Amino acid sequence: MVEREILGPVSTTPAIEPRWLSAQEQHAWRAYLRGSRLLEAALDRDLQSHGVQLSEYEIISMLSEAPGRRLRMSSLADLVVQSRSRLTHTAARLERRGWVRRESCLEDRRGVELVLTEEGWTAVQDMARVHVESVRRHLVDTMSPQLFAALGTAMDAISSAILSSGAAQEADGGTVDSTLR
Repeated sequence: MVEREILGPVSTTPAIEPRWLSAQEQHAWRAYLRGSRLLEAALDRDLQSHGVQLSEYEIISMLSEAPGRRLRMSSLADLVVQSRSRLTHTAARLERRGWVRRESCLEDRRGVELVLTEEGWTAVQDMARVHVESVRRHLVDTMSPQLFAALGTAMDAISSAILSSGAAQEADGGTVDSTLR
């Protein structure tokens, strides 16, 4: 009786058993988790020589490749898979460095675009050398070209499945736009 008071009522609906992972699937899953976290930490650590985090570099890198070096904040959040509120905080840090500025959208004036400044353009060019070398050292050069291509294919399949399932809903109510991938 005490247990029921703490845990609440016992459900009489039978639980649906999940499709448990096989030993091989479990190994691959754990390898993915560990490898992806170690990779992100290594890439982040290498960018610290420029005083930036990987998430900050990713934003200014995306801006550097965009037409006019500007993107609508909501589109940029979708591209870098960040909530709009998190992107706003990161953009504020980048603004304090003089690397970006926020402006009204050129198209409709209702939205906000993040624009890469000349100072930001110079910074991202310097950081790109460090970042690309880090990506090569920690990822690309660790496997054969075929395995690397297979990794890209696998990650595209994962992205597509998540986006088409609607599981990419953000906590702040936004969605990740599949057309931006």
